[in-house]
Amino acid sequence: MKDKFYVTTPIYYPSGRFHIGTAYTTVLADSIKQYHKLKGEDTYLLTGTDEHGQKIEEKAKEAGKTPKEYVDEMAKMAKELWAKMKIEYDDYIQTTETRHEKIVQKIFDKLMEQGDIYKGEYEGWYCIPCETFFTETQLVDGKCPDCGREVKLMKEEAYFFHMKKYADKLLKYYEEHPNFIKPEYRKNEMINNFIKPGLEDLCVTRTSFDWGIKVLKDPKHIIYVWLDALTNYITALGYLSEDDTLFQKYWPADLQIVGKDIARFHLIYWPIFLMALDLPLPKTILVHNWIMMKDGKMSKSKGNVIYPETLIERYGLDSVRYFLLREMPVSQDEIFSPEAFVERYNFDLCNDLSNLLNRTVSMVNKYFSGNVPQYNGTPNNVDKELEEYTLQQIEKFDEKWNNYETANSIQEIWNLIARTNKYIDETMPWTLAKEKQTEKLKACMYHLIENLRKIAILIRPFMKDTADNIFRQIGIKEEDMKNWKYLKDYNKIQKAQVIEKGEPIFMRLNAQEEIEFLKNVMKK
Repeated sequence: MKDKFYVTTPIYYPSGRFHIGTAYTTVLADSIKQYHKLKGEDTYLLTGTDEHGQKIEEKAKEAGKTPKEYVDEMAKMAKELWAKMKIEYDDYIQTTETRHEKIVQKIFDKLMEQGDIYKGEYEGWYCIPCETFFTETQLVDGKCPDCGREVKLMKEEAYFFHMKKYADKLLKYYEEHPNFIKPEYRKNEMINNFIKPGLEDLCVTRTSFDWGIKVLKDPKHIIYVWLDALTNYITALGYLSEDDTLFQKYWPADLQIVGKDIARFHLIYWPIFLMALDLPLPKTILVHNWIMMKDGKMSKSKGNVIYPETLIERYGLDSVRYFLLREMPVSQDEIFSPEAFVERYNFDLCNDLSNLLNRTVSMVNKYFSGNVPQYNGTPNNVDKELEEYTLQQIEKFDEKWNNYETANSIQEIWNLIARTNKYIDETMPWTLAKEKQTEKLKACMYHLIENLRKIAILIRPFMKDTADNIFRQIGIKEEDMKNWKYLKDYNKIQKAQVIEKGEPIFMRLNAQEEIEFLKNVMKK
């Protein structure tokens, strides 16, 4: 039986077009899935949209639509973007689907019957955009501590989840499972900011609006959005349904990826809900930071938003996926700038990778009529040093990628690209050809082609089209040669032939023109 890997993104609030910050989460999840798929594992990626709550009801009304019409349009828009970005999700869940709503009602009843949910009355400060209640002391200058917007004092009958009951159990779980939260400092934030000061019981229903899942035994109550939304990770797999095959196969999730703005809900509420349901917790929850602009968060009102479609249409999908993963370290905010994007494109993709491929294909054509020479498996000192370095870089990439240090792991690939370019200067194939040192020249060309094959495999999880283009240009056709199976081998290429004339996979940009273009589109 294959190893399995279940990865989820958060389900997104449907408020319009997704900017590159939202796209980053999904590209990260998809790339991690593709990595495990290349290793031959049975993978499953879930994404979707969070479609209930007061703010959805209000936005639909503003748009002159029913809530269902509004959320279906937003889901269609999201799916179109993911198709354009070649996100290979296995399921897209909308929380308005019957399969989800029925199970949420069952979960609520189960928790109520076992005493984890009780009825009371709630009075507190409520932020509609965040769909969260806050105490007076949690407010910042009288406003929402998360988004800075106005809050309303609200009082209503409500059901509560007994969070305090599980606080000690959660702390113990944190302690015994060091890989549960990444990066680790997020765990300390949860403990110091929310759990140790005293975990408040959570309001899990509302009565002041209708757009949501009704409590079966008390239908004037709508199930609060976080109990509704968070459970999508198991309802999508068929938990408590007639067919729970997927749930039995894939739960617990191997990885759940969320942005820092919803860390508290996923690192405290979600594991406690699972504990109450007597279900295993996800193996790892990865919390990433934000892509910021020089003047703060991306905002239409500030005129600083950049959309992935704009970048894809002008520069190609793989350059966008590369930039998002390479420029954005998970554990800290990163500032997007037109200058940084253009520089990554010109230097990393054009100068380093594209140039290496072009030079190699040209030399194989020039010296061996396009036929990749055979390798006798006995490297000289220069070749041996390259082989050893390459295998070390593969190990470094693997280690960092598996620790979800994606930006650092991609840097290890580019270190390998730089070293392979340097190998050309060290071996000087033009001199070997002139001096008729045929065996050394054969070994040199073979090693260049072999390293390009390895580089293509390493970038394939996040730059599939580019990887496939490299395979095509260097004549690699067998699928096994494109996967992890033979990644570390140096003697597997047989009878490969490069294309007649190399094709640049990335063309150098006019930096000044492109920077101005990006600055202008960000203002629109």
